[in-house]
Amino acid sequence: MLVPDRKVVRELLTRYASLRIAQAERHVPTAARELEDVSYTLCVMMGTSVIHDAIAEADTLLLTKGRSEAAEPDGENGLTLVG
Repeated sequence: MLVPDRKVVRELLTRYASLRIAQAERHVPTAARELEDVSYTLCVMMGTSVIHDAIAEADTLLLTKGRSEAAEPDGENGLTLVG
């Protein structure tokens, strides 16, 4: 089974969270479209069809790898944005 790149998953989760906050503050059609795109990409990468499931899978991926490695070569420590 292919495992998504942790850095890409983390970046997508960060972008998803930022867009959700922006949309909650004020609806902007271009941001809404980008949120749809990021949500779709997360779902595809995590093998789900529902964004909440994709976030949960991404969180599990990041937590699982983070526990087995103290730190990655790029300086990441395995912390996630999803809780």
